[in-house]
Amino acid sequence: MGKTYKVAGYVKLAKLWERTGEEAIQYHNEYFHNKYDGVDEMELVGVYVDITGQKEIRKRPEMIRLLSDCVNGRINCISTQTKAYLAANNREFFYLLHFLFELKSEIAIVTEDKNYHINTIENLENQKEALRSMVNDYVNLNPADYSDWRMQIYREINKVHE
Repeated sequence: MGKTYKVAGYVKLAKLWERTGEEAIQYHNEYFHNKYDGVDEMELVGVYVDITGQKEIRKRPEMIRLLSDCVNGRINCISTQTKAYLAANNREFFYLLHFLFELKSEIAIVTEDKNYHINTIENLENQKEALRSMVNDYVNLNPADYSDWRMQIYREINKVHE
């Protein structure tokens, strides 16, 4: 590897977890701390947990805070148990990846999905390049829609700094 990764653990839980939200947040904090404790070249910088019924990325406060930290160079690796936590549908998923791929500082993505596991650090079978190509093809189907989405994300990120 050779590079130090500043890792963010991300979880999106359904609204039904609100009643036990603090316990869920504590559990996921412990989970990611245990996962990265003592792992060379991986420093857990934060755990971001959204407990919401919102499917859109721009409406998830912790995801917006995470993206803000990616934009500002605080985070360069997003770790999540499943890619479903990142986005509720293909449009949001591909737009999110395109957004991350566009950033000045490269952002690695690591998921633990049993099938379709993503790990752009190990980049087995050129996964990073394949994802980038697929994402670009998708965004190129409707670049104006992506541009609007991106503008909304930056608008939300700017609110974090106000």
